Amino acid sequence: MTMEIFDFAQGSDEWRAARCGIPTSSEFHTVMAKGKDGGASVTRRKYLLSLAGEIVTGELTDSYSNGHMDRGRAMEDEARETYAFINDADIRRVGFIRNGKKGASPDSLVGTEGGLEIKTALAHIQIDRLLRGTLPPEHKAQVQGNIWLAEREWWDFVSFWPKLPLLKVRVFRDDIYIKTMAAEIDAFNAELAEMVERIRNYDRRSEILKNQLVQSVMGG
Repeated sequence: MTMEIFDFAQGSDEWRAARCGIPTSSEFHTVMAKGKDGGASVTRRKYLLSLAGEIVTGELTDSYSNGHMDRGRAMEDEARETYAFINDADIRRVGFIRNGKKGASPDSLVGTEGGLEIKTALAHIQIDRLLRGTLPPEHKAQVQGNIWLAEREWWDFVSFWPKLPLLKVRVFRDDIYIKTMAAEIDAFNAELAEMVERIRNYDRRSEILKNQLVQSVMGG
C-alpha cells in the first residue's frame, strides 16, 4: 500500500472527492459485519451498494446528520485542545488519509507514532465509559483501521462531554486483528469492483439492444 496524506479541510469538495467510492475506517465495522447465524449482513450490502453508486455516478452519498451529531462536531475542537493540553501532545490535523482503495479521516495525528480519535458522548454515556475505562467495542474497527492506514503504532481514543472528565484510552496496534480486517476489506473491495462492472456492462448491453432496435426499425 502507498499512504497519501491530504491536508484539505474535512467536508470540503476535495475531501469528498478523495473518499468517493472507497470504504473508510468509520465504516470498517460495517464491512466486517455478519448477518444472523453468520449469513449476509444487510448493513454491509447497503454500504456496498452505496459505494457502487458513488463510483458509477461520481457523487458522494450524503451522510445522515442530526442535532446531536452537529453539536458533537462543534465540540470536537474543545476536546482536541483539552487532550493536547493535558498530554502536552504534538498534534497535527489532517483532512484525509488514503492507503490503497481505503481511507480514513483521522481527528489528528500525534507525534510520529500515534493518532487521535475523538467521540463526544451524552452525559450518561460518558459516565458509563469513564466507569468502564476501556475502548468501546463498537469503535475497535475504526481505531485499528486508523492505525493500519496511517501506519502508526498506537491511537488515543478520547471520549468527551463538557463538565465531565475526559476519557483517554491508548490503543496499541493489533497486527492479528488488522490482518483479519485487511482480508475482509480486500474481499469487500473485490465484491465492489464486480458490482460496478456488472452495472457498467448493464448500461453497455442496454445501449447495444437500443442500437439493434433502431437499426431493425430503420431496416424495416
